[in-house]
Amino acid sequence: MVMFLFLVVALAVVVSAVTLAVVGGGDQGPLPEAAPERLRDALPPDRPVNRADVDGLRFPLVARGYRMADVDDALGRLGAELAERDARIAELESALAGARAAAARPPTDKPAAPREDEQQ
Repeated sequence: MVMFLFLVVALAVVVSAVTLAVVGGGDQGPLPEAAPERLRDALPPDRPVNRADVDGLRFPLVARGYRMADVDDALGRLGAELAERDARIAELESALAGARAAAARPPTDKPAAPREDEQQ
């Protein structure tokens, strides 16, 4: 019984010492707050995104997956660039269709053949 009581007291002393060291009883005070890990390799803001940029994109892990703000920013940027490219493709396809239609039409502005009385 005395041995059991001694082990309980020793365990309480060890737990108390560890708690005090972690909470703020140590030399340096409480543990410093860890800065949240941020997205290091963001998409380039000065040029259009290419395949290598998307392949190299890595999101930092947090307790429940990825930081929602980083993922939302990257998806928003990619969505905006895709919409811009789709609009540009539609504009170019429309211009190409117009050019093909113009090339397929026979020219209507033929010069009139000169009359016989004008040739002399």
